[in-house]
Amino acid sequence: MAKREDIRNIAIIAHVDHGKTTLVNELLKQSDTLDLRTELDDRAMDTNDLEKERGITILAKNTAVKVGDKQINILDTPGHADFGGEVERIMNMVDGVLLVVDAFEGTMPQTRFVLKKAFEQNLVPIVVVNKVDRPGARPSEVVDEVLDLFIELGADEEQLDFPVIFASAMNGTSSLDPDLATQEHTMKPVFDKVFETIPAPEDNSDEPLQFQVALLDYNDFVGRIGIGRVFRGKIKVGDSVSVMKVDGKAENFRVTKLFGYIGLDRIEINEAVAGDLIALAGLNDLSVGETVTDAAHPDALPILHIDEPTLQMTFRTNDSPFAGREGKFVTSRQLEDRLNRELQTDVSLRVQSTDVAATWLVSGRGELHLSILIETLRREGFELQVSRPEVIYKEIDGVLSEPFEVVQIDTPDESTGSVIDSIAQRKGEMRNMESTGNGTTRLEFLVPSRGLIGYSTEFMSITRGYGIYNHTYEAYGPVVKNWNPGRHNGALVSINQGTVTTYAMMGVEDRGTLLVHPGDEIYEGMVVGINSRDNDISVNVTKAKNMTNVRSSNKDQTASVKTPRDFTLEESLEFLDDDEYAEVTPENVRIRKQILNTSEREKATKRRKMSTQG
Repeated sequence: MAKREDIRNIAIIAHVDHGKTTLVNELLKQSDTLDLRTELDDRAMDTNDLEKERGITILAKNTAVKVGDKQINILDTPGHADFGGEVERIMNMVDGVLLVVDAFEGTMPQTRFVLKKAFEQNLVPIVVVNKVDRPGARPSEVVDEVLDLFIELGADEEQLDFPVIFASAMNGTSSLDPDLATQEHTMKPVFDKVFETIPAPEDNSDEPLQFQVALLDYNDFVGRIGIGRVFRGKIKVGDSVSVMKVDGKAENFRVTKLFGYIGLDRIEINEAVAGDLIALAGLNDLSVGETVTDAAHPDALPILHIDEPTLQMTFRTNDSPFAGREGKFVTSRQLEDRLNRELQTDVSLRVQSTDVAATWLVSGRGELHLSILIETLRREGFELQVSRPEVIYKEIDGVLSEPFEVVQIDTPDESTGSVIDSIAQRKGEMRNMESTGNGTTRLEFLVPSRGLIGYSTEFMSITRGYGIYNHTYEAYGPVVKNWNPGRHNGALVSINQGTVTTYAMMGVEDRGTLLVHPGDEIYEGMVVGINSRDNDISVNVTKAKNMTNVRSSNKDQTASVKTPRDFTLEESLEFLDDDEYAEVTPENVRIRKQILNTSEREKATKRRKMSTQG
């Protein structure tokens, strides 16, 4: 079979923050792709504000790099396991992978997760050891680590014979030698190895069409857009084609638009042939995994697997006393429409209506997946309330099962005992422990996912911010019985609505840690602090000092309180208890009780206790 030697299709994979997005930037700069006048932002592939702030890639991105008269199509993949659904489908579109590994940190859990998917598809790997100029870099040892990881993941002999490029993407330099002195300001070694090592796509463009949708996009003008690869044949704008649906039925439609990729731009094209990565519009209910075929030869490719959600939360409209003050979109219709729009592009998300009005059950791949959706909504101007995240249980072979995750931790030696203890309390089982030198220990555990909800905050405090914590979904296993990993501290709950005063805060701060500042507006039933004990306490933090005409010797001006704690959105979600919601608006994240009225809440708590004892 003839090959298309003019193109290569590759995915870039790496652990979070190992520099793959910076590397793509450099490949774009040093290729023949961009106009000389084009100024590239740092990390230009991360187009979403949240991606830029967090330094992670959330959505798969396409780009294409011109090298002379040839082209490399590059898919930048998410490194975080919560976006594994994207990763798996990308592997189906490419013939090889560029694995980027930090020359100091070496192989990490998410590298393992993505690589495993690549090997399952028999993809050809090239390894880029990045950040070779970093202090403490150990490029040769890292290559050995990569080799060990490949063997562990079952790579075949051909995959084990991988080429290695040593680079500093930040400086735009690379070399085939680990010696830093050999680094040159060029990405030529990367381009050369891609064309030498990665197989060219087959040129079977004279056969009937097969195009498979791997990712979805949405655009108000053309509707749903299917992104994927032409595996066979050719396709033109205006063609009448057939789509083989997931349920096996066929539906005919006309191709209204075709898009190709060059640099960072999606450009309109008239025709695509076998081997091309393109986007296609014309059918509104196009879905991931479906095959677009020649209407006369409806021949479907195997349906692509999509990772199932493992975590769920309740989303509901905001009904707190402050509802509608800060957001633009506050009605149930607006929230429902927005969640449905998210389903157009995120295939790992599920949204179900519930029996309760203006309430939906939203399921995703993990805490990060759902918290990024919530953060996106609040930035767009939505107000909503969300419940504590809960894992999704499944019946497997008659056994009730829950999701488990592999946790890899790098911790300073002095915190090792406390970390092992804290994971043991969350029913984690240690798999491995080794000293990595430099006063740190690497630990690996298998932990039920529900034990990890809220763990990152505790972990950062145990390791005083020096630890590195990563977790990756492993599999479902039998439920751990007689164990509830809920939070250990109760809440300080406001008994009234008003403005927080320094005087009132001083009266309650010895009860625990406050979450509000003087001058903040609060309402009855809002959580204003963390109790140092395990029960909830109702408190008044709006009380003003009675004014008298006697001057106190210790003047009021000197009154001060301990600095309150400010929760991020993630910390708020992790802190939530079963009887609480996080009220999320464009300006604030407040934690509140589901029952706001103090006496009603206390009655409900008593009833609950009596029913559990009975």
